[in-house]
Amino acid sequence: MKAAVIVFPGSNCDRDCKVAIERSTGAEVSLVWHQESALPKGVDLVVLPGGFAYGDYLRCGAMAALSPIMADVKAAAERGVATVGICNGFQILCEAGMLPGALLRNDHLKYNCKPVALEVSNLQTRFTAGYKGRRQAVMTVGNGEGNFFADEATLDRLEGEGQVVFRYVANPNGSARDIAGIVNGAGNVLGLMPHPDRAFEAELGSADGAILFQSALASA
Repeated sequence: MKAAVIVFPGSNCDRDCKVAIERSTGAEVSLVWHQESALPKGVDLVVLPGGFAYGDYLRCGAMAALSPIMADVKAAAERGVATVGICNGFQILCEAGMLPGALLRNDHLKYNCKPVALEVSNLQTRFTAGYKGRRQAVMTVGNGEGNFFADEATLDRLEGEGQVVFRYVANPNGSARDIAGIVNGAGNVLGLMPHPDRAFEAELGSADGAILFQSALASA
């Protein structure tokens, strides 16, 4: 198995993701600089990590969405390659048009950094199959702009088509309908604000994030 973690100027969870994937799955993980034009050949999983790409100038993820590597990330996703955007990576996926909606300032206008309980809303995705009937997971949030927003028609479509994958048990940021993570219509692109890379071993307080990476690669 091969995975690629994209590194943008301002990423700060790229190495966290690399270690989490390696320890969780045994996959070979490459760090890919955002100015590269192509992903490694035969990649099975692409991860856009958390951080502050381009210092969050303009809007979170807006500049990173135009980085050269994103053309090949989009192409890989269109071929069905599993693609995950975590926190800032979720913001980038939305700005790149790979997922609907937007991430706004947290409703209390403060930075959140704490473990959160999540409801696994759809166990039938390639990212959640490994939870095997478990309906709750614990991961960590760390963001100031994690408030998921979309118009009502889009929210209804996401709900109706099973694209809401994770919800907050206690909403920490005002996200519409408690949404913490969604997938695209094809089911191979996931964006989530909580960090599975900070919850992949029991010593970190939870190993539930490891299941997400294992599920993504098991279906490759």
